[in-house]
Amino acid sequence: MQYQITGKQIDIGEALQTHVRDNVDEVVGKYAGRPTDANIVFSKSGHEYVCEATVHLSTGLTAQAKGHEPEIYAAFDRCSEKLEKQLRRYKRRLKDHHRDRAQPVELSAASSYILASSEGSEESEPDSLQPMIIAEMETKIPSLTVGEAVMQMELAGAPVLVFRNEKQNAGVNIVYRRDDGNIGWIDPA
Repeated sequence: MQYQITGKQIDIGEALQTHVRDNVDEVVGKYAGRPTDANIVFSKSGHEYVCEATVHLSTGLTAQAKGHEPEIYAAFDRCSEKLEKQLRRYKRRLKDHHRDRAQPVELSAASSYILASSEGSEESEPDSLQPMIIAEMETKIPSLTVGEAVMQMELAGAPVLVFRNEKQNAGVNIVYRRDDGNIGWIDPA
């Protein structure tokens, strides 16, 4: 697993980096099989230290946690506890949802685009109706049941998830979080 341990305007010593690596290896190794990379950032906010951790798993899930404490090691320990709790819940949900799954989740290739925002241009007419593409990336669309898609969306903290409905062998489906807090599901006919 690759680590990126940094400090925002504070010096991170070798002892703290070793402590972070050992602890994250232990937590992630216990609950997640194949982590790819971890990004841990320390900063100072008033009189407290802040630790933000992001761990990317091979399943596509990103686990994030944040801890605040007066001491830097305590801030990391608080962040680590939250990360462990999140990964434990993720593993429990996967066991419950994948108990009957004999095959691994299939992934389909797709393109993902980032379009330029049109902020500040409400008053003026745009030159073209074609949006300007800022970035183009490859992404994977998983083949899941609706329940698994909702679980993946909630665990990732994402507002929307695009997936192929495994039960109906249909086209692309979408689950999203509505403004009223409920989950919406778009299933094209």
